[in-house]
Amino acid sequence: MVGARERIQQDLAGLEEALAALTLEFHSTYESYLTALGQAVRQQLILACYHLCTQAVPESFLKLSFDGRQKMQQSVRLLAVASEEKLRSLATESEAEEEEIEEDEFEEDEIEEDEFEEDEFDEEIETEEETEEETEEETEEETEEKNEFSAMNYELPTKNHQLPIPTNSPESLARWQHSIEKSIAHNIKLLSRDTNRLLQQSGILASQLPEPVLEAASGAESSSDSVAGPPNLLNIVIETDSSSAPRNLAETSHPKPLRITAIKLRLSEIEFADAGSSAWRQQIRNISAKLNSLGRDYQKKQREMAVVEAESAWRSSWFED
Repeated sequence: MVGARERIQQDLAGLEEALAALTLEFHSTYESYLTALGQAVRQQLILACYHLCTQAVPESFLKLSFDGRQKMQQSVRLLAVASEEKLRSLATESEAEEEEIEEDEFEEDEIEEDEFEEDEFDEEIETEEETEEETEEETEEETEEKNEFSAMNYELPTKNHQLPIPTNSPESLARWQHSIEKSIAHNIKLLSRDTNRLLQQSGILASQLPEPVLEAASGAESSSDSVAGPPNLLNIVIETDSSSAPRNLAETSHPKPLRITAIKLRLSEIEFADAGSSAWRQQIRNISAKLNSLGRDYQKKQREMAVVEAESAWRSSWFED
């Protein structure tokens, strides 16, 4: 039994070494992939805006003055560069920075515990009415603090989506990869939304379009109803509301379909058009396959170790009458 435990421990040690090497390979590959993807997103966004302004709605673009066109184009470039930097930063946060964050959170928890103990002592020598009032005030303050924290997270998506390098288990590495992919999709969606807002403010997209329509255009997926065209553009059709029309026209008119072309960046189309990010994506798939295989072996060995330890624990506590 001792020999079986030692053998399993050796196997687990070997798997942990392989996991450490795979973690470094994963991180290095994602750094290269995100660098290539950031460049591709910047190029594809500018190309999508070009197609929208020159092919989908050329009349709206021509109505802009020369300065207006330059201002709009400069804003698009700034959005593209900012998105490139955001994507590249997803895999660049150091372990030291993560440790500092954990230490700060630990210190904050200690301070909160001390404050809580002091509040309890004060409450014991106060009347019940004062206690209830203070409890309500504290609840309101805590609610406000939570709301402020949520607002801060929303305003600073780049920092909050930076991710630490995992080293514990195949499962934690898989969660890290899932978080990276989720952050990529989130940034691309935000870029589509912000670009559509910019085009609307510039007069390229209809100014009367409500915000929910732009949100839907940014988050919509490809469907059979979409019209084939340039990549990273979405053609949608909505029914116009005749309630805003004059009464004499509203009584006789019917809702008319309104065709809208908006920016909708798609990761699959971006990678397909860029050889660099496509090659790195294939490398990520290969490493993911290794991780799946290693994860199965790791779980199998952990199960074997649990069985051996359970058998040993049974024998150690069993006594014959």
